[in-house]
Formats: sequence, structure tokens, C-alpha cells
Amino acid sequence: MQFDIRRLDIYRKIPKDLTQPTKTGACISVGSVLFIAYLFISELTSYLSSEIVTEMYVDDPATNSERIPVKLDISLLNMECKYIGLDIQDDLGRHEVGFVDNTDKVPINNNEGCRFKSSFKINKVPGNFHISTHASKEQPPQPNMKHIVHELIFGDRVPQTIHIPGSFNPLLEKDKSESNALSSHDYYLKIVPAVFNDYSGKTLMHPYQYTFAYRHSIRQRGGQVVIPAIWFKYKLNPMCVKYSEQRPIPFYHFLTAVCAIVGGTFTVAGIFDSFLFTAAEIFKKAELGKLS
Repeated sequence: MQFDIRRLDIYRKIPKDLTQPTKTGACISVGSVLFIAYLFISELTSYLSSEIVTEMYVDDPATNSERIPVKLDISLLNMECKYIGLDIQDDLGRHEVGFVDNTDKVPINNNEGCRFKSSFKINKVPGNFHISTHASKEQPPQPNMKHIVHELIFGDRVPQTIHIPGSFNPLLEKDKSESNALSSHDYYLKIVPAVFNDYSGKTLMHPYQYTFAYRHSIRQRGGQVVIPAIWFKYKLNPMCVKYSEQRPIPFYHFLTAVCAIVGGTFTVAGIFDSFLFTAAEIFKKAELGKLS
């Protein structure tokens, strides 16, 4: 006797002429398909999305001893470009007056002001950089350090498409245009290094977040007002924050959820359809007086 593999079929098929379609069943079927599609899309969106996991550890400067890139964009509203420059100094003895590499100065406000952009690197030690007239051969007759900080970024720029918790550009559009013209401005920065890794653990970028405190004052020396400057005084935190992208659920959980959605929906819909069909048949028999 030849073995028939069809005996292993647990999904036996019923001929169509032995089944009875109904309008109620059709409505339930369409609703079930739409409900399954909605849940499937929701589950797929959740699977494809990512979450950011945060860790903290002590930073080892020996493993990453490179200087920190800095991007500064600031507008001095009432100082001509010819007077202003960037000075950099730190605890390692670095002292550069009038830093000019990767620096762009654009006149604004009918040449009465200047938009100052610069990209430079700082050592991983406490120090400062400041906008001043120290490198100018000619001093302004009426110094005025009213300004707007458009951005100050340390390390790599974090794209807007990546939502990392933290403060990577807190001085964005910081407006000090209403301050006293002769005031010097001090920004005290505490910088925290960060690392951003993708799903595979590969490092994509090294941004630095920071917090700041602000103070302004009119300074005098020998009874005369000192020409004001804009100071950014920084210290580095020894802790490093590691951000890692992770899938919220593994793939096998996604498959399990999809199977549960499809199977559960069809099972519940089938039970509901059978209940309505049975109730409708009983009602018809009751109308015809055939209930016994």
C-alpha cells in the first residue's frame, strides 16, 4: 500500500460548495485584514526603530589623546572685523594671540559689526579661548562686545536625525545684544566627552556635551576701563558618556509577535463570526416558530 503524504496535512480543505458566505462574515473578514495590517505596520515600525542606551565610564586620555575640535560662530554687533581676533591658551603653556587658521570674518550691520567663524583644536587640559582686540595693531575708539553666539560645538556635530539625550550646543543663538557695551563676558564651560556607537559597536562620532555658567562685568585697571573681551573658559570632566544604538526587540520576537497578531486575529474573528451566524440562525428559526 503506497503511502500518501497528503495524510500529513493538518489543514484539511473544504470544497467551496460546502461553505456558505455571508455579508456579516465578509465585513468581519475585511475588518480583520485591516486590523492585522495596522498591527503589523505598528510592530514593524517598532522593530525598525532604535533606542539609545547610555553608559558612563572613566575616560582614559591616553587612548584618545588627540586635540578636541572646536567650531565657534559668533556675531559682534558693534565691532569692526579689523579689530577682533581669537586668542587661545591653556595649562600646557599654549598661548596663541590672533589665531587665523580656518577663520572667517564677514562684515555685518553696514560694516559696523562682524560675524566671526573659526574652527580650531584645543588640548585636553583646562584653558580658555577668547574673542578680543589683543592682536590688533589699532585699538577701537569705542569698544563694544555686544554679541550673539550662533553656535559653539566641541568635537563632532550631532546630526539632527539622531536624537541623543544631552546638551551638545547649549549656547545656540545666545543673545547678549542688550548687555553693557563695555562689559567683558565670561562663559565657564564644563565639557564631558561622549562616544556614539551604531548597532555593530562601531564608533560613528565623538561629540562633546557641555554646560555653562555666565558672568559679565566692567573691568578696570589703574582706574581705567579695560577693553572688554568674550572669554570661554573650559574644564574637562574625566567621565565619558557612551551612547549605543540598539534594537528595542530581537528579530525572533518580531516574528513571534507577527504570528500572534495574524493567528490571534483570525481566531477571535472566527469565533465572533460563528457566534453571530449561530445567533442569526436561532433568530430565524424563532421567527418561523421552528424552535423546539
